[in-house]
Amino acid sequence: MSGKPSPGRKPAARIGVFGGAFDPPHNAHVALAKAAIAQFSLDTLYVVPTGHAWHKSQALSAPAHRLAMAKLAFEDIPHVFVDEREVQRPGPTFTIDTLLALQAENPAAQLYLFIGADQFAAFRQWHRWQDILDIAIICIAARAQSTLAGGQFEAQFEAYGSRSDRFSVLNLPLMPVSATQIRQLTASGAATAGEITQLVPEAVARYISLQQLYRSH
Repeated sequence: MSGKPSPGRKPAARIGVFGGAFDPPHNAHVALAKAAIAQFSLDTLYVVPTGHAWHKSQALSAPAHRLAMAKLAFEDIPHVFVDEREVQRPGPTFTIDTLLALQAENPAAQLYLFIGADQFAAFRQWHRWQDILDIAIICIAARAQSTLAGGQFEAQFEAYGSRSDRFSVLNLPLMPVSATQIRQLTASGAATAGEITQLVPEAVARYISLQQLYRSH
């Protein structure tokens, strides 16, 4: 299911936020969403395609394409809503702005922010990261055999002192797939349609083919 919850929807007690470029969304993204809902008993998981990503060195695909692919990727997962607010927001996109908006819309809810291990490593560079800790529990996706798994994660949490309890770990299976890999395979023509379908949801693979995305990268 995708789209924004209706105004009459009762505020959820546990709300997850999963942002990213989703250029394109792939099977590891889908696995993360399912694991987040199950492990943290989320009532709602907002999937939020980023708008103008100030920290990205490469140009992203048009927001309309990334939004459409996200809706296709997550449409069959219960409790997931693809949120358009960041692609509609002018100027740089900051996670704190999205969290503040969701907090205002759901004042009784506990927010959980899901990020990758690489994002966690740079978390202190995020805009208003201290305020993010005030609003949300930060959940780091740890893939099996990750170098940051287990005790190394705990050591990094402890570096935040009294705020170490604002972090948690989301356990994920090892899935060696990345959006960069998919874009490169598509651009080079090295992958068949069937091989791309093994990396992204089938509907997303069809969209990439139909729109001829990543051919000029």
